[in-house]
This record gives sequence, C-alpha cells and structure tokens, in this order.
Amino acid sequence: MLVEITSAEELRELLGTPTARAEGKERTSLHERDRQWLAAAPFCLVATAGADGSCDVSPKGDPPGFALVLDDRTIAIPERPGNRRADGYRNILANPHVGLIFLIPGRTDTLRINGRARLVRDAPWFDDMVVKGHRPVLAVVVEIEQIFYHCAKAFLRSELWRPETWQPEALPSRARLVKEVEYPAADLADLERHYGPDYVKTIYA
Repeated sequence: MLVEITSAEELRELLGTPTARAEGKERTSLHERDRQWLAAAPFCLVATAGADGSCDVSPKGDPPGFALVLDDRTIAIPERPGNRRADGYRNILANPHVGLIFLIPGRTDTLRINGRARLVRDAPWFDDMVVKGHRPVLAVVVEIEQIFYHCAKAFLRSELWRPETWQPEALPSRARLVKEVEYPAADLADLERHYGPDYVKTIYA
C-alpha cells in the first residue's frame, strides 16, 4: 500500500530535526574557500523551474574555473554550443530562481549555491570566458542567496568516483541510443561517425 506524505509536519516527524550545525551552515556570500572550490570545479548542475512549475536540470562543464566570480555575491556561468533547446534558459526568463551544484572529480562533498539568475548576452568579462577561441554568446549571472557545502554521503553510497564500480558498457553506445530511442530512421553508421573519436573536436564549434 502506498502511504503518501502530505504535510511538512509529517515529513519532519519522519525525518527528525536537523542538527544546529546543518541548520547553521548556510551563508549568503562567498568565502575564500568557495572561490578556491569554484576555481577547481570543471562541472556543475543547474536546476531551474518554469512559471508553471516544470523543472529542468542542465549539466555545464568546461575547464576548471569556468564559473567566473564577479564579486562576493555574484558568479557567472558561460554558455557553450549545445542542442539549442534552451530549456533552463527559458525557465530563467519566467522564473529567476536557480539551484547549482558544483562538483570536483574525486571529491565526495559538493558546493551548493541557490540564488536568482538573469541572462546576459554581453559584458566586458566575457573576454575572460574564452575557451579554445570560443567566446560565449550568453552567460547566466547568479546572485547568491544561499551557499553551503553538502556532505559526502550520496557519493559514498553510490561509489561514484571508484572506477572499479563503473559499468559504461551496461547500456548501448550513444549512437545506438539515438538510433533506438530518438531517431529510428537515422543511419547507424552515420551516427557512429558523428559520435566517434572526432566528436570531441566539435564541442566548441
């Protein structure tokens, strides 16, 4: 039988009360260690929600330090060539609230930032975001409202960074997934060439 939780009181009764340490770790501006973390992080997840509540989580990745610190309460994340769906960006236009998780490979803790975002199509500091000759066409500017470090338990439970647990072969290749799930009419050989060794050459094109 499905037993649903329907109130914050019921949820708190089930999970218990957070410790004072957990409650008090939130901050509203960058510490020097946060700056160092951002300088070392090559990857983050950006969570957004539209005006109707529909959600999106988009991965963003670049060389470490790609998230530019503008001041103690503001960071910017560059846009790179992608599939042009812009789901998260359209959400930001309707609802500026965003949640970010910054990861450093091998680290089992993460840096979380929540705040309000806006889209910027140009600024003097865009020149500081050039990678392999690519200047971003837009950036997400995030005004920090909440920042804290998240504990390691999820990474330890999943053994995410232990290569001996990795099973990339558990699913077909990207080309086969596209053929089977997204574009059945596509030629598999063409897809395999597209997603083959030369694919990395196109990621900033």
